[in-house]
Amino acid sequence: MLKLAVGLLTAAAVALLLDCYAPSGAPPALGRRRRAPQPAPGAEAANLLWVVQVSDIHISRFRDPKRAPDFEKFCSETIDIIQPALVLATGDLTDAKTRDKLGSEQVEAEWKTYQSILKRSRVMEKTKWIDIKGNHDSFNIPYLDSVQNYYRRYSAWRKDGSFHYIHTTSFGNYSFICVDATLSPGPKRPYNFFGILNMNQMKELSLMATESLHSNHTIWFGHFPTSTIISPAPGIRTLMSSATAYLCGHLHTMGGLMPVLHSQHRGGTLELELGDWMDNRRYRILAFDHDLLSFVDLNFEEWPVVLITNPKSFLYSSSAHEPLVKILYSTHIRILAFSPSVIISIEVYIDGVHLGNAHQVSGPLYVLKWSPQNYSEGFHHIDVAVQDASGRISTRGHIFAVEENLSLRFGFWPSVILLTDHYVLARVLFGLIVLIQIALLVVFRYLQKPALKEKPGLLTLTSYSLHVFSKTNTFYYSILVLNLYTILGPWFVGELIDGQVGACFSFGVFVGGSFLQGGVTFVVGILQMLFFNLPLMAYLCWCLFLRCQGHSFHSHIHHVRRLVAVLVHLAMALLLAWQVYSCYFLQRTYGTLAFFLSPMRTWLVALTSALIYKTWTLKSSELRTYIVEMKTCQSS
Repeated sequence: MLKLAVGLLTAAAVALLLDCYAPSGAPPALGRRRRAPQPAPGAEAANLLWVVQVSDIHISRFRDPKRAPDFEKFCSETIDIIQPALVLATGDLTDAKTRDKLGSEQVEAEWKTYQSILKRSRVMEKTKWIDIKGNHDSFNIPYLDSVQNYYRRYSAWRKDGSFHYIHTTSFGNYSFICVDATLSPGPKRPYNFFGILNMNQMKELSLMATESLHSNHTIWFGHFPTSTIISPAPGIRTLMSSATAYLCGHLHTMGGLMPVLHSQHRGGTLELELGDWMDNRRYRILAFDHDLLSFVDLNFEEWPVVLITNPKSFLYSSSAHEPLVKILYSTHIRILAFSPSVIISIEVYIDGVHLGNAHQVSGPLYVLKWSPQNYSEGFHHIDVAVQDASGRISTRGHIFAVEENLSLRFGFWPSVILLTDHYVLARVLFGLIVLIQIALLVVFRYLQKPALKEKPGLLTLTSYSLHVFSKTNTFYYSILVLNLYTILGPWFVGELIDGQVGACFSFGVFVGGSFLQGGVTFVVGILQMLFFNLPLMAYLCWCLFLRCQGHSFHSHIHHVRRLVAVLVHLAMALLLAWQVYSCYFLQRTYGTLAFFLSPMRTWLVALTSALIYKTWTLKSSELRTYIVEMKTCQSS
């Protein structure tokens, strides 16, 4: 019965997780903007708009000398070929890291390089270029009016804060709302990894959202994914629920682990994180064709570029925001194809059946007549193969459907990464880990120690060592205070911004007269607990247990299994070395003051050394009761 109950609870938990983190395409059309099925996609080059997004450019003075020249080639050649109506550069325009990668500061030479690329390529004359700040563009900036805020001097947009840009066409208006969640003041890395929106910023964005309801479509864009934005109720996702999509960057494909990070909010808004330009040279083309949204993520200099705009991908459909019925009323398959060379062939296949060759209408638009009624039931797969005069071939395909009452799910892990409020999760996990360690200390402190019996097992010996540890005042109070201090005390005091002394706590950062809520601080706290505080307690318990067996530091090497002893000491030495390196990182990043005024780093190294020394030099008389009991158990 118990197994059945556990099984049912597990199944319910899995179902809940899948429901939360694997949203489906084409959700119910509640509160959508009503649009007529006409005009539907046909053979005319009308009602078509496309834009380009690039993110995390990281122009650097010290790394990857090809990054800037490649970006200039992108601005001068790629943009010339694609000819978008608009380009969105969604943050981290410059790298802003020191040569040793430990420090962070605004490097004017990087900003001058970025500006010179825009000027030499004349890209701002060819298209509307909107570039916004990322967290790297805000490193080490005390206030927005600071001379260190080079974004105001060298970017194309030059205005801080969120804004609403309306792109006007002959077939309607398209709203682009920028979410500026960068921190002000902007501390050095890593404490501005999470963006923050205050109540006033949320009210501004709410007004922009209301204004945008008159547009054909609304696209929100920013640097941070919504999962890394700290915002007050009702939350940033609720605020952008009327948007068709939210475009962002910041996560850099998770170091290559997540090359595709796309998902969908419960209200139907797509969240589309774009891989970085820095290492992966990624960019995106996004198109509205008769108000149907399509996009493709691309690698620089891979030609030809193909984007199927009708029929659009079902996975990325939202009946709450798009007139999906237009697919059923359309007369032609529509494809955007770009290449430096002439396009000579575009072959179209549906469900593996060759439909024919699409022909050019105007510019990059190619069409092929079709009958969508033939595909009115279930899912179907469209594939397009494009060849240019240079012999290069690109293929692109996706699943589409004409009926709306079907469902496809986004990947579980991309949805977890994009839809979880990670700062909330980190707070909860950090609090639980600290409480568990404190609870262990307190419970074993006041719990009566059971008598050891013959041949005790591992669990019994572990419990015994915890009793010894918790009932020895020196160790009990040291680790108890350490854990309480991890929650409450300042971890270090130093120059979080050059010239401005601040203090870092688990729950946030005080600097420049402002308090910045904790996000990455809780992540650092979790790492500190899991990889130092808890292992330190376990190591000290092990050492005390050996003392109770009558061993000294020298004798235990010969009487305990040598490999086990060496591995345990080596593991603790590596963790202590990591702690020492953290002290070095503090000094290099936040100055000498941070090195000396760092209870959770420098002082903790000294405390750890003292506690380890104490375990092996503790007078045997203080452990007499435990030693006698252990010898009695061993001799019986």
